[in-house]
Amino acid sequence: MKAVTKDIFVAFVGNKVFFVTLYAWLITQTLKVIIGVIRERRFNFRWFVGTGGMPSSHAATVSALSTAVGLHSGFGSGLFVVAITFSAIVIFDAQGVRRASGKQAEVLNKMLEDIYWKHRIREDQLKELLGHAPLEVIVGIAAGIALALLLW
Repeated sequence: MKAVTKDIFVAFVGNKVFFVTLYAWLITQTLKVIIGVIRERRFNFRWFVGTGGMPSSHAATVSALSTAVGLHSGFGSGLFVVAITFSAIVIFDAQGVRRASGKQAEVLNKMLEDIYWKHRIREDQLKELLGHAPLEVIVGIAAGIALALLLW
């Protein structure tokens, strides 16, 4: 049993697709923090673990994953089709659904501010930066593909 566990661990540690994907995420999340520090002249740890911002690490990660799977298994393989379909769903969610939710949170937060100033109840504000603007997604996709090709 120990030999099987060791074989699985060795195979995982040598999995180039996983590490290319992981490095693409780490690099784009780090870029997001650097851009945030430059823009706001302060450091916020939430930029490293949070959602939203430039570039989209969601788009970069799944684009790197799809590219790495294509390089490893072939761009005509069924596995690449699975990866690209998964990537499309994640990118749609990052740019569409979560962005719309963020806009709704912005409106609700404004309503809460209005209620507060009229001396009514005060509730916690909702998180507004949930999704990505189209440019953030495009830059994330380009970064993911480029990083996968560079790291491969």
